[in-house]
Amino acid sequence: MASGIFMIFDDIAMLMDDMALATKKTAGILGDDLAVNADKASGFSASRELPVLWEITKGSFLNKLIILPMVFLMSAFVPWLIVPILMLGGVYLAYEGAEKIYEYFTQPKQETTINRYTEMSVEKLKDDEADKIKSAIMTDFILSIEIIIIALGAVLEKDMLTQISVVSFVAVVATIGVYGIVALIVRIDDFGYMLVKMSNGTDNIKKKMGEFMIALLPKVIKSLTVIGTIAMLLVAGGIYVHNIHVLHELLEGIPSILGDLLIGSLVGLLALIVVKSFAKIRG
Repeated sequence: MASGIFMIFDDIAMLMDDMALATKKTAGILGDDLAVNADKASGFSASRELPVLWEITKGSFLNKLIILPMVFLMSAFVPWLIVPILMLGGVYLAYEGAEKIYEYFTQPKQETTINRYTEMSVEKLKDDEADKIKSAIMTDFILSIEIIIIALGAVLEKDMLTQISVVSFVAVVATIGVYGIVALIVRIDDFGYMLVKMSNGTDNIKKKMGEFMIALLPKVIKSLTVIGTIAMLLVAGGIYVHNIHVLHELLEGIPSILGDLLIGSLVGLLALIVVKSFAKIRG
């Protein structure tokens, strides 16, 4: 009886080690996921930030429910299909990143998010919000595939039950962790206003910290926009560099981050040219 209990504890310990290893291997992509999704979830009016983020979070959980059984089935029956699907996802991410850069240089600059939303009609505001949510959930879908496959790769030699347990754990942690942090980021100014209010007009540390947090949010959002764009190009480039042996050998002499960024930018540029050309042909 005692030996059976110890075997159970041993199995649990091994499972925890597998979970830790899989989470560690996905740490890089989770960082990119955080930057991308923080960028996607920002830019809404203050009263809509958390409701919109909740819609994106629900979409992310639904993505995982769709992806997990698909990946397990593909791994068991058609493992050769995983890489082509990853590459198609890479094209989408690269295109999104390239499109952001293109729009930055070609579209008139918006002075502030508040002004932009004030000038919108209610219908246009709803449409804009729905489009952003849809885009965020689609981007999350691509990143989720990458996270889940990397996690699966860490336990590919284990039995199916271990694979399901570990990869499902990573998927849940990824969603809760990423969107929990995003929620904290987009509400930085609220914490700042709360501290200012708690200071009761006194010029103390609470007031200074609150004012600092209020002033910090726009800078954080601007930074995340840049980081999120670069992250999409890096993830896309990494998909191609890690799965195409010729590219891996060609870029072996330069830092991997530069190689991923270069390939992601080239793929994004080609995808952008194709999309813009097709749109122009259609009229």
